[in-house]
Amino acid sequence: MKHIRIISPSGVIAPEYITRAKERLESWGYIVSIGKHAMQQYGRFAGTAEQRLSDINEALADASIDIILCSRGGYGLQQILDRIQLPTRPKTEWPLIVGYSDITELHSLMALHGVPSLHMSMCKDISELADNDPTLLAMKAALEGKSEDNRLIIGGNLSVLYGLQGTPWDLNHIIDQMDSAPILLIEDIDETHYHIDRMMNNLRMSGVLGRISGLIVGHFTDCETDERMVCSIEDTILQAVSEYDYPVQLHATIGHEMPNTPIYLGKKTN
Repeated sequence: MKHIRIISPSGVIAPEYITRAKERLESWGYIVSIGKHAMQQYGRFAGTAEQRLSDINEALADASIDIILCSRGGYGLQQILDRIQLPTRPKTEWPLIVGYSDITELHSLMALHGVPSLHMSMCKDISELADNDPTLLAMKAALEGKSEDNRLIIGGNLSVLYGLQGTPWDLNHIIDQMDSAPILLIEDIDETHYHIDRMMNNLRMSGVLGRISGLIVGHFTDCETDERMVCSIEDTILQAVSEYDYPVQLHATIGHEMPNTPIYLGKKTN
């Protein structure tokens, strides 16, 4: 029986989402424990930086934990990413990191070390979605390791990826560790059109877009087209990759709205 540890490394979350998610996961046959500080609040954060760091380091060090489910995204991981202590045991025994949005930072950390992770909805959706909801059923299957997608995919939230540029966890460093060119996944929420343009051109000028084999564009939720940009947000993204001949998938059902299809990141999966 696999052990899931729920932690809150970023934004504060209503405790009932954690407790209800725990109940549902237990009904699926998992052992579920909750990080000591997962239900804390410190301003917009789920506890102080030290409390959040303590919970994630403890979960990574515990060999009995198979899956680390982050309770929600928000913001906060950039404060502690450089102090996360990775397990000393073989990478095949590292826990599976699960989450999305700000959890892109942890996906990037895992990808840098060649360890798979799971881009997936978190406690609120696990606790609230109906038993027969397609996203919930896909999440249940993904946690069981079932995936029909064997593509090499990296990425996640575009704003978070942009915030990591120029750090040891940026996309170029991740690609450096890979044997073949990966596909890049991007999604975002509540970003201005011109900022999306800025981020895409950063990826273009830093060489990232020239080193990938394809682009998956998920939901850009609450991102409104600015007529003064003289094109749509989709066109902005397509213009950034126009000099490359790899495939681009628009409107992928991944990101900050339903359906949010789970997808494995970091390396090819079975």
